[in-house]
Amino acid sequence: MNKIALSMALMLALISGCNDDAAKKDSVVDDSSINSEQGALERSKQYPAPIESIIEQGVEIIDTFDAPAGMMGYAGMMRGQPLAIYVTKDKQYAIVGTLIDKEGVNLTSKVMEDLVEGPRMARAWKELEDSNWIADGKDDAPVTIYTFTDPNCPYCYKFREAADPWIKAGKVQLRHIMVAILRKSSMDKAATIMGSKDPETMLQKHHEQFDQGGIEIDPEAIEKGQVRVQLNTNMMQRLGFGATPSSLFKDKDGKVKAIQGLPQDEVLETMMGSPKPQ
Repeated sequence: MNKIALSMALMLALISGCNDDAAKKDSVVDDSSINSEQGALERSKQYPAPIESIIEQGVEIIDTFDAPAGMMGYAGMMRGQPLAIYVTKDKQYAIVGTLIDKEGVNLTSKVMEDLVEGPRMARAWKELEDSNWIADGKDDAPVTIYTFTDPNCPYCYKFREAADPWIKAGKVQLRHIMVAILRKSSMDKAATIMGSKDPETMLQKHHEQFDQGGIEIDPEAIEKGQVRVQLNTNMMQRLGFGATPSSLFKDKDGKVKAIQGLPQDEVLETMMGSPKPQ
């Protein structure tokens, strides 16, 4: 299978980009290219050819695991998303995706959770703790939820409305990580909130005025807040989230879970950690 066909099999788009170094690479052989060749040589000693081909296309191999029918499983990541790869016994072919047994049981989900998703979410939680967020709720609330919020996102507004009973009851604190991904005005609004003297009050004001277009932008606050908003946006994309709201919470066992988009009612109580307050 050639690289183009393999990329289609992975169903992941690889985007090429140009920079000032592009012209240099045609005429100059530097240490990085030598190191890359040496790295490929070292990997070839460890991985079968199909895995080496996948690595060349940007997949990071995290770990290996035993698989049925004499296959070897590889747990990987690509563009922030987990990827399960199965190499056949003869090491000539790789199968990408979910493995189902004759009873219809998904044999891939648990191993990917243990090897990739669990550790990845734990690292993400630590990064979110150290990021630029705005508290929404009591500091001593027993449940903390981090949520990526675009000021123009109607589903972020609906999520905040849905969470309101838990926030008012002191059971949940939302920590809004302001991003700008939807419209040109998203950066100005998010930076106005982040760069204001009281971001918590400004965010609440924006929520109250959402149906009227939200807060008025403040050029002085934008200048102070736009770098933090851009850092948040970069972090969201780096972690592999492509929609707002994207929210992270800990389940009853303390494992970090993620929900992209507006959570359904049956999921909401799980996120909040308790039934809806009356």
